[in-house]
Amino acid sequence: MGLFDSVAGALGGDQGAGGGGMGKAALIGLVLQMLSRNGSAGGGFGELIQKLQAGGLGDVVGSWISTGPNQSVSPNQMQDALGPDLISQIAAQLGISPQAASTQLAESLPEVVDQMTPNGQLPDASSGGFGDIGSILGRFG
Repeated sequence: MGLFDSVAGALGGDQGAGGGGMGKAALIGLVLQMLSRNGSAGGGFGELIQKLQAGGLGDVVGSWISTGPNQSVSPNQMQDALGPDLISQIAAQLGISPQAASTQLAESLPEVVDQMTPNGQLPDASSGGFGDIGSILGRFG
C-alpha cells in the first residue's frame, strides 16, 4: 500500500462530491505524494515551494506559510506555476480534467501548506521535511 492509499484510507476514502469531483482525501494524498516524491529530507516540499515561488506566487505562498490569513490563488495561476505537465499528471492520476485538477489544487493547496507550516516556518529538513504521516492526518481529520 502506497502513501496515497494510506492517506486516502485514513481519511475515509475518496468522498467526492459527485459529478466527477474528487474527495479531499484523494487530493491531500496526492499532494503528500508530491511532497515526498523524491525521498530526500524535505526535498519534495521544498521543491514544491520553490516551484510555486519561481512561478510568480512568492507572496501568495509566503501568506500560506506565515501565521496570517492565506491569500487565494486562481486555477490559472496554479497551472502556470506548477506547469501543464505536472497538472496533467495529477489530473490523469485522479481521472479528472487538467482544469479540474488546477481548480482543486488552487482551493486545497493553501490549506495543506498552511497546515504543514503551523508556526509560520518551513518544516525542518532534519525531521524528514514534514513529520510523520499520523500528525499530518490529524491536521485534516
